[in-house]
Amino acid sequence: MKVKINETVLELTQGDITDQTTDAIVNAANAALQMGGGVAGAIRRKGGPKIQEECNKIGGTHVGGAAITTGGNLKAKYVIHAVGPRHGEEHEDAKLKDATLNSLILAEQKNLKSIAFPAISTGIFGFPKDRCATIMLSTAIAYLEGPTNLEKVVYCLYDQKTFEIFKGILQSLTQRR
Repeated sequence: MKVKINETVLELTQGDITDQTTDAIVNAANAALQMGGGVAGAIRRKGGPKIQEECNKIGGTHVGGAAITTGGNLKAKYVIHAVGPRHGEEHEDAKLKDATLNSLILAEQKNLKSIAFPAISTGIFGFPKDRCATIMLSTAIAYLEGPTNLEKVVYCLYDQKTFEIFKGILQSLTQRR
């Protein structure tokens, strides 16, 4: 599913984020930037050890923050490591919004043209997928309504259920425009 927000394409797709050819892919990271399981594990396996080595040099970031490394062996040139909240922690919605926004800003600062996001915090961190979709999509739409050089923002959802949730919420958010 694709929609246009000003001059930027916002796209939903189902699949493996490590196969995306966008300039950057977003890793659903932890604050220590240690790449264990889930999205991070898939990125580590396909991207190689260089990404973790770069994360170790950065040392970590706060919940809601984002850091950038090269993409190692991935098709994407960069990995943006966005730290989402654990479900149940204080100000979790604001932290997820910040993780999304900080990723977009970091991509912009690096003069990237395209970025692909997973459903941040919905794996081991247990964040509800519908709330995640609402927060992440509305944050991206609001950002893209302003001045940006981003040409494409992709939400690459791993399974059909998550894709359908994001699709329904994107339709409802864009019908109001």
